[in-house]
Amino acid sequence: MTDETTAGPDHSTEPNPPTTEAGRSSVTVSGQAAPIAGDAVPDWEKRFRAPRIGLPDWAEDAPDRSLFVSNATGTFELYAWDRATGGQRQVTDRPNGTTDGTLSPDGEWIWWFSDTDGDEFGVWMRQPFAGGPDEPATPGLDPSYPGGLAIGRDGTAVVGRSTDEDGSTVHLVRPGQPPVEIYRHRESAGVGDLSHDGSLIALEHTEHGDAMHSAIRVVRPDGSTVAELDDTNGGTEELGLSVMGFAPVDGDSRLLVGHQRRGRWEPMIWDPLTGVETPLEIDLPGDVGADWYPDGSALLVEHEYQARSELWRFDLSGAAGPPLTRVETPAGTVAGATARPDGTVEFLWSSAAQPPEVRSTSGKVVLDPPGAAAPASVAVRDVWVEGPGGRIHALVQQPSGDGPFPTVFDIHGGPTWHDSDAFASSPAAWVDHGFAVVRVNYRGSTGYGRAWTDALKHRVGLIELEDIAAVRAWAVSSGLADPERLVLAGGSWGGYLTLLGLGTQPDAWAVGLAAVPVADYVTAYNDEMEALKAMDRTLLGGTPEEVPERFEASSPLTYVEAVRAPVYISAGVNDPRCPIRQVENYVKRLEQRGHPHEVYRYDAGHGSLVVEERIKQVRLELDFAQRHLKPKTEHHEPPAAQQP
Repeated sequence: MTDETTAGPDHSTEPNPPTTEAGRSSVTVSGQAAPIAGDAVPDWEKRFRAPRIGLPDWAEDAPDRSLFVSNATGTFELYAWDRATGGQRQVTDRPNGTTDGTLSPDGEWIWWFSDTDGDEFGVWMRQPFAGGPDEPATPGLDPSYPGGLAIGRDGTAVVGRSTDEDGSTVHLVRPGQPPVEIYRHRESAGVGDLSHDGSLIALEHTEHGDAMHSAIRVVRPDGSTVAELDDTNGGTEELGLSVMGFAPVDGDSRLLVGHQRRGRWEPMIWDPLTGVETPLEIDLPGDVGADWYPDGSALLVEHEYQARSELWRFDLSGAAGPPLTRVETPAGTVAGATARPDGTVEFLWSSAAQPPEVRSTSGKVVLDPPGAAAPASVAVRDVWVEGPGGRIHALVQQPSGDGPFPTVFDIHGGPTWHDSDAFASSPAAWVDHGFAVVRVNYRGSTGYGRAWTDALKHRVGLIELEDIAAVRAWAVSSGLADPERLVLAGGSWGGYLTLLGLGTQPDAWAVGLAAVPVADYVTAYNDEMEALKAMDRTLLGGTPEEVPERFEASSPLTYVEAVRAPVYISAGVNDPRCPIRQVENYVKRLEQRGHPHEVYRYDAGHGSLVVEERIKQVRLELDFAQRHLKPKTEHHEPPAAQQP
């Protein structure tokens, strides 16, 4: 059910990749998406087709050279932009799109990940910034799933990889030399960053067996260990760490680290050479991330709280005055931000009502894609509902008029993700068709503290559905939702919760729409990529052989005989996260029952980067729901005691 999808770290289709359509510096690209103008094209389709642009990445030592993602041709691809000349060109051109790319520090090379039809299994390629033929960037390395990448100033690359056979490996690739393996482990691990002078490499790993909470190891280029930072105490505590980046200054060994020691994500500075940890007094209520300003004198702080985000500057110089100052951004969601060498900040912003824009604190627009902008949608309102594990935050959009409305519960993926006040074309399409849309940040979601995220253990799926059920009860009792016309829908983990909810709450839902779902948990575990197997072992407490009762209790296939609502399923035939075989097992059981269902299989992976394919999928979902929902029922006000 997500309309802007890229592969996330787990069973996720991330709803907000770097896309936008703001600015005044026009983007010149070859080809155009389908025409938008004309009354015959509905607004919901215009939102998908409107050209969008991601937050430009820039080369550290050549900041005028930038790389961004755009769907201007109808498929999300990479584009190069020379800010000094204004020249722009399309870098990649593949049938199923490309979004994973970066620039070398000198800006001479564009690296991009080449997989096969969205299966996420492939190799790194590179292309000269000015244009030219692609070439293998890491000759000698076989195809794998990507596990992080860092490129040094001398051309050395640190490449993270994972395969089902080898687990996680990290290789050092020097120009003109064969790759050298410097790390290997069966559990999940990846490259965090490479220091400015290339002498230190930060790795995130889960050797302790808890795939939800990483430790950090800093090694030298020969793989020898410099220092270790492990807040899990070998896996006995549920505290994680994340690499945010080395200081961008030559000879500076400071590493910016995210930690959870105070019950939320926040940054600190750690020097692996001296062992000194420097806590940062950032007194903000939600999760806090950070990145360096280019000279290392300050941090750009990204603060997420209750489905919104904002930016701050944290001064490290010790100058007079408060160290934390606000970077002004509109109310809504900042999906990415970067501090430029001139001190300005560029950021990708949107709200549920307003389409994405790449903005700058200079007041100047950053980029302006060709074509008409996406039509606006309606704003979200916040709802807080008491649930079995605490207060649940939900975001509601609704059409004009009086309820009760047919209502879509659009369940996010992840599960370690959260819905926010950000622009998304799929919910807007449902609102255009007269539906209310409710998005629930259930237990397991990020942005509400470590305890809320980590509550998702062992009773996987069932916990989230308890929270969704509580919000459903509110939606009906408040008069928002028609209890006879409730649609449960979602993509990836949201698709999994959809199928599980249809079987465990069969009387609650009139229609189910599941995109790229987990449908048969045991088969999914056996077929999925190795990193996800590690995540599932963490969530469920073991393998299907070790805890069969938990896999059975959490698998939609267990409850398929109880499903009453008509079911629509869409699946990518090359999906490594929610593989197709386990979907077919579920569909076969529906067929054996003669239960009403439809299945759409498409030639891609975990979601699609092709605009027309996304439109087709939403059109099929809308049509299925409208065909199977009953006409509007008479609404009776609940007794006063049930009013929220």
